[in-house]
Amino acid sequence: MSYTALYRKFRPDRFEDVKGQEHIVTTLRNQIKAQRIGHAYLFCGTRGTGKTSIAKIFAKAVNCENPVDGSPCRECRSCKAIAAGSSMNVIEIDAASNNGVDNIREIVDEVSYSPADGKYKVYIIDEVHMLSTGAFNALLKTLEEPPSYVIFILATTEVHKIPITILSRCQRYDFKRISIDTITDRLSEIMKIEDISVEDKALRYIAKSADGSFRDSLSLLDQCIAFHFGKDLTYDMVLDVLGTVDTEVFGRLLENVVRRDVPSCIALLEEIVMQGRDLPQFITDFTWYLRNLLLVKTSDSEMMEDAIDMSSENLERLKEEAAVIEMETIMRYIRIFSELSGQIKYAAQKRILIEIALIKLCRPSMEKDADSLLERIRAIEDKLEKGIVAPSGSDIYAQERQISVKQAGNAAERPQLPKAIPEDIKAIVSGWPAIVGAASMPMKQYIKTAHLSLGGDNKLMVVVEDGIASDYFLRQEGHKELLEQIISETAGKEVEVDIRSIRNEQSFDQEYVDLSKIIHIDIDEDDE
Repeated sequence: MSYTALYRKFRPDRFEDVKGQEHIVTTLRNQIKAQRIGHAYLFCGTRGTGKTSIAKIFAKAVNCENPVDGSPCRECRSCKAIAAGSSMNVIEIDAASNNGVDNIREIVDEVSYSPADGKYKVYIIDEVHMLSTGAFNALLKTLEEPPSYVIFILATTEVHKIPITILSRCQRYDFKRISIDTITDRLSEIMKIEDISVEDKALRYIAKSADGSFRDSLSLLDQCIAFHFGKDLTYDMVLDVLGTVDTEVFGRLLENVVRRDVPSCIALLEEIVMQGRDLPQFITDFTWYLRNLLLVKTSDSEMMEDAIDMSSENLERLKEEAAVIEMETIMRYIRIFSELSGQIKYAAQKRILIEIALIKLCRPSMEKDADSLLERIRAIEDKLEKGIVAPSGSDIYAQERQISVKQAGNAAERPQLPKAIPEDIKAIVSGWPAIVGAASMPMKQYIKTAHLSLGGDNKLMVVVEDGIASDYFLRQEGHKELLEQIISETAGKEVEVDIRSIRNEQSFDQEYVDLSKIIHIDIDEDDE
């Protein structure tokens, strides 16, 4: 038997199964129980919110021989015929492909014939906004005064395209986007029925990615299960399949932007690209992250925290990040990335546009608008508070050099140099470019930017940046062993490697000794 997609398999077939549209379900059920059924309904809302599903349930209920509290019984002959798609009383029409005057005239002609079996003939016209002007005009008279046994249900995602003459003749029902909590709970129920193990965090991320569409959430979940078939689905696996970025990466990116560290921002973007992440989705997610920062910055109320919709752990981290950045600065960041979001869709070089946007975030002097000017003034004020006097208002780079000198003077004492370095370690450090060349992506990118130092028992220490690179070696099995194998084959003897992580370049200078600089000096002296 062929596989049935989750969104088809778990499509609701009674009002009790519909989630997130209680205001519509209650109204329709009351109409059926009181026998106050209208002749024309207009269902409006975004994709995947239940418009067609509720239309079919309603068609079953009005023709059901034994309705139960306004819902179809699902057992009578009429309910089974409609569920099987063989009923002559329920006619579904796709207005996207049947949008001409002739198509609607056929409906008008059919309306004059009463149902052979059952109470009502129900016409469900999906994507009704696609009808031509002539087709709308042909439908108008019948829609206004249909026979007593005919019900029209019009469904649309773009209600603004419907003529006012049609709108005024229908009962309008606006379908809301389904909340993340509602989608997550329903996905969890379905996974228990399917006997598939999925992390709650993974389900919640899928629900958020669906953007209020229950059908989209099931399609995304189906995709993730298929990719990792037979395995317990984790949060990291979902990020992998959907090509998205963990929120922790956004915190690191923001930290680099606040420090105006352009090279670190570009390096982090390089990691995201090498991981195969979807760049437009990255822009959307980072803009959403900045939006959450702004909400945290502007209000401490519980209501605002509910609007942010994240775990308490992530919320606390967000509050810490919001404390070190001004509200006007966040708004400038949001403006730049919002503009980028509109440009990226049709851009041939998406990565370059993102790099330009990151440079703009780090360099307010590139822009001439008011909020960028305020940002530049604030930066100068911060430097003056630290006792640094700029030689001129335009010489920002000179100011930055003075800050670097001042910070270097206050930095912690550097670690002691080793008394002796083993010859095989010297050979490995000298031949590191060859080792990098022997590795494949993404390991090649991570060790290319790594630092080499000396650990306990004269072990080679490879220091990588905290985040994606450190996770690759320390949390994912086999990658550290593969690096040791590549180094051993190059050195001609077995080598054990110690992997460490750092948050930034300054941390490395304070905590470790850079072997590449020492060995480079020794080689120069030997040459002389």
